[in-house]
Amino acid sequence: MKKVIIAKDIRAILEKKKTFLDRSAVRLFAAPSNEKVLALHRAIKADLIIAKLNMPEMSGEALCSHIRDDEELRHVSIIIVCSDNESDLARCVQCRANTFISSPIDTELLLQEAHRLLNIAPRTSYRIPIRVKFFGKSKQRIFTGYTENLSSSGMLLCTMSHLFEGDSVMCSFSVPVSTQITVQAEVVRVLGKEPGHTGNCYGIKFANLGTNIATAIQAFIEKGCESG
Repeated sequence: MKKVIIAKDIRAILEKKKTFLDRSAVRLFAAPSNEKVLALHRAIKADLIIAKLNMPEMSGEALCSHIRDDEELRHVSIIIVCSDNESDLARCVQCRANTFISSPIDTELLLQEAHRLLNIAPRTSYRIPIRVKFFGKSKQRIFTGYTENLSSSGMLLCTMSHLFEGDSVMCSFSVPVSTQITVQAEVVRVLGKEPGHTGNCYGIKFANLGTNIATAIQAFIEKGCESG
């Protein structure tokens, strides 16, 4: 799992959209100050830090200096976000970060640089939005909810029930190109209450899909990609 420390207000900007940073392969730690960034990094040894140049108490230069001059801390990638003026850009060039992004933040560029520095493999399956009701069973408990999106490897479920990472679930739902689909799956990510959703959200990974079911799901996804 990749560990990323990110300035709290930059995290707030990225929360408006689903990104690869929301994947189960990444764990995010939001920090309100560069001092907190440094403290977190000392504790967890992050793979990537996304910090701001201009912060009270500790600047981006000071943060980078503390990290790069410490043998135990220096092995981390750093992105610094600064204002778009010549003096700040010149400061960023000298602060020994891997790269810097000027504000207003181009989120696509920021994510592109973060993805490059983390060296995370791309998704192998395309995910499309779909909201359909499902019925589930876990540990002999029946629950209901709805799907938020679907891929050939899993989906995002939202339910009022409480599930836990590692739970085995049986889900039953239908898509327009198929009859009822029933699949065995595993909870691989617990998202909790997400903005705009009713209940709790969970990342679900399918297990042992039969050929007919896999074909039906893939056909629906390809149809959705073509129409999108």
